[in-house]
Amino acid sequence: MSRGSLFACPAKLWPVMLLPILLCQHSAGRGEEASPPVVSVSANDATTMTPAEEKFAKLLTGSQLVGRYTTWENPDQTERDTYTLEKVSKLDGGLWMFVARIQYGDHDVRLPLPLPVKWAGDTPVITLDKLPIPGFGTFSARIVIHENQYAGTWDGGDHGGHMFGRIVKTKEAEDEQSETDND
Repeated sequence: MSRGSLFACPAKLWPVMLLPILLCQHSAGRGEEASPPVVSVSANDATTMTPAEEKFAKLLTGSQLVGRYTTWENPDQTERDTYTLEKVSKLDGGLWMFVARIQYGDHDVRLPLPLPVKWAGDTPVITLDKLPIPGFGTFSARIVIHENQYAGTWDGGDHGGHMFGRIVKTKEAEDEQSETDND
């Protein structure tokens, strides 16, 4: 397949879209707004979490990853990107459910999908190995979450780069936390 047929978005948007794609394992389609995929895995409320896992879920739920990305072609040039995570919860078997909202251009898509999270001590690493993304290609990535920051590498075969930034609570999450604290 040619590069143009694999990627439904301009080359400049590949890294902007990659983290939500990684977080969602979903393609938005070729110029059409995608409907959320059917997900058969559900969060288990009885799943026990360690203190580090609880911190991870609390940090990412109701947050935005606000940062920058690079590409191999222009490693000294960075572009802004933002990703919204509505909810992150632990599933069984090392998987976590990421409910992400992807907004770019005319698209506004909410996507819930399970992703593997590996742990380096108390540090979570979102880990993908040659994951096929329909309509986009196959990707590998390592996104490290530490305190209120994220950083990582992404690789789409013939393109890739770095991404990094801060994790900030959304206004809605701050308001909800304030209401909970006042109860």
